[in-house]
Amino acid sequence: MRHHHSIKKANALYGISLIAFFSALHTAIPVYFNSSFLSVLVDEKTVSLIYLIISAVTIVGLLGMNSILNKIGNLRASLALIIIQMFVFYELINSTSPNTIILLFIIEMSIISLIAFTIDIFIQKSTDIAHTGSMRGFSMTAINTAWILGPLIGGMLITQDIFDEDQIQIYRGVYIAGFVLLFPLLYLVYKNFSTFKDSHYVHISGYQTIIRILKNKDISKIFLINTTLQTFYAWMTVYVPIYLYNVIHFDWSEISVIFTIMLIPFVLVDIPLGKLADKKWGEKEIMAIGFIILGISTCALTLFEVNSLIIWAAMLFLTRIGAATAEIMIETYFFKKVDGKDPEILSMFRITRPLSYFTAPVIVTIGLVYATDQYLFLIFGIICLLTLYPILTIKDTD
Repeated sequence: MRHHHSIKKANALYGISLIAFFSALHTAIPVYFNSSFLSVLVDEKTVSLIYLIISAVTIVGLLGMNSILNKIGNLRASLALIIIQMFVFYELINSTSPNTIILLFIIEMSIISLIAFTIDIFIQKSTDIAHTGSMRGFSMTAINTAWILGPLIGGMLITQDIFDEDQIQIYRGVYIAGFVLLFPLLYLVYKNFSTFKDSHYVHISGYQTIIRILKNKDISKIFLINTTLQTFYAWMTVYVPIYLYNVIHFDWSEISVIFTIMLIPFVLVDIPLGKLADKKWGEKEIMAIGFIILGISTCALTLFEVNSLIIWAAMLFLTRIGAATAEIMIETYFFKKVDGKDPEILSMFRITRPLSYFTAPVIVTIGLVYATDQYLFLIFGIICLLTLYPILTIKDTD
């Protein structure tokens, strides 16, 4: 019986990891080129506005997911979202109207978070609390492997000169790749979860959910900690590629190599740290170490203006050692604390991702009033270090 249970668990782990990989890869290939793609159509201020709209749409979508789950279930919701995403990608690839492209881009970026939410439900239902760190470690390693491959593949697909007459065409390859990857994702979700049985989801209002979160000091603090990390990611995703291209003067092939090297720590640390959190150390201690590394290394980036691929790759690699360490601990801590019947709290937790696309532009806008682009690294590094206070005041899980 135990042997049968082990096989079933291994199959679930393998299936979930594959689903997580393809879901992440369809996002990761275009993501670091999105802001530059939009800058072909609009100015930088409008790029920020578009990301704010994406955040708002995503938040509304996530808040509505509980009603959708109660009506059609997680499997149907997941399959429907993937199919809609296929249609959106297809139209995005073939459209020539800037207004239509921007609208499709907003929808495409918003659906990414909703698909990820349904995958979270699958993972949560397939995991017992004693193995939360291990399961999250494996699934996040799959996700982060995709994020390593994403910029490398994307850099290969952008082969024409940036000043080509049809600049939109330069970026189409990355969106074609995203479209193609949705087909195996659709198949894998159906194959692995065709018999998925939904929990009896507890239905409470958004207001009641917020009150529940605020009353639980540990959960509210982990929300704040995750918002800080997601804001760091949003800034790195939207603004740093433009900074490296326009200020440091790397070309896109160099930037893709830098980002690929930068993301390697996510594959190296997630599984061992997830197991460590399950068996030996507490999550908050490891989380604190991650934010210390992240904060100090991000501050140090202020010192470098040199066009050196090795230096930038090494320094950004160091920031991601900290980020990866913090992220796996945040995920493990949250999913040990939250029951699988609470999609509202999960949706609120995932809202920290789109919320970061509000907070990052606000910090950048205010920061640039008092400092240059270079000193934004110092500002974001200090914010990461200040997050040590809520980290050190949460209670470890049992």
